[in-house]
Amino acid sequence: MDLPVMPPVKPMLAKAVREVPRTEGLAYEPKWDGFRCVVFRDGDEIELGSRNDRPLTRYFPELVELLAEALPPRCVVDGEIVLVTEHGLDFDALRNRVHPAASRIRKLSVETPASFVAFDLLALGDDDLTDEPFRKRRALLADVLDAELSRVHLTPLTEDPDVAEDWFTRFEGAGFDGVMAKPLDVTYAQDKRVMVKVKHERTADCVVAGFRWHKDGEGVGSLLLGLYDDAGTLHHVGVASSLTAKRRRELVDELAPLRERALHGHPWRRWAEAEAHTEGRMPGGLSRWSAGKDLSWEPLRPELVAEVRYEHVMAGRFRHGGRLVRFRSDRTPESCTYGQLDEVAPAELAEIFTEQRA
Repeated sequence: MDLPVMPPVKPMLAKAVREVPRTEGLAYEPKWDGFRCVVFRDGDEIELGSRNDRPLTRYFPELVELLAEALPPRCVVDGEIVLVTEHGLDFDALRNRVHPAASRIRKLSVETPASFVAFDLLALGDDDLTDEPFRKRRALLADVLDAELSRVHLTPLTEDPDVAEDWFTRFEGAGFDGVMAKPLDVTYAQDKRVMVKVKHERTADCVVAGFRWHKDGEGVGSLLLGLYDDAGTLHHVGVASSLTAKRRRELVDELAPLRERALHGHPWRRWAEAEAHTEGRMPGGLSRWSAGKDLSWEPLRPELVAEVRYEHVMAGRFRHGGRLVRFRSDRTPESCTYGQLDEVAPAELAEIFTEQRA
């Protein structure tokens, strides 16, 4: 492979803000919930690079075939691998595509084929475009990408912040992460936060049923969170992390009283004792995503309620880690149910994804 921009490429990043910016000279795109992927094509050679430098090529053979048709002979394209269902984007199903067994990969490539959404062009032919403004790169991408093929798409783009606000609201139920805002004159700055992302954030009151030590051993690394369903089962819904070093140390003393006799009647006792379990969502279990990580945890009597900021829920769990806002002494654990979570109606995807029109 011999391209003007060679792998690995560290994708351009974004900083988070709370509202859609309305500054002149910005373009807006939906924020996709998938795997960031930079595609390198040099003739018959195609490589799918991830943001962490791990190649994705072997896991998505169906995309390699599609991109050979959709892209010009020599190019580098930044985009996102997503998995589209009739209910929206399914990140859990996409994550299951990364499997060590070749036979499983082939099977899933037919049963749950992935799609590719292109949003930037880094190289074309012999030209390195990373020093060109985004406006030019996007126009060239629209000219050379064959987006008429099923499961290959050019991301929607608008310069109207009102349209971006509409996307932010209307597409949420379909699994979109939010909205991106990109300066039209910006060059492609690898691994730099020169874009802006607006993500959905809400708060929920959750039961604190355990914690994990921080990797440095100096304090609490994350709080294990639970919500009750209608039958009274406490399900693990995620963690609250991103704690400052000072707060991690403080929490050791604050949580100490709840560690006493914590396993007595604990709803996750069987998981804590490493026994088989079949009911509810429990806080752990080794997988190819957690290999090498210490998933041991300390149980707490489930008496403490925490208000947690989260983005959105997928398959009954917080899609990303939550952030601790405060502890709520005015709330009882039993009041922390799934009923408090926002329900967002799925948005219509047909206007973007041709695979949903069939």
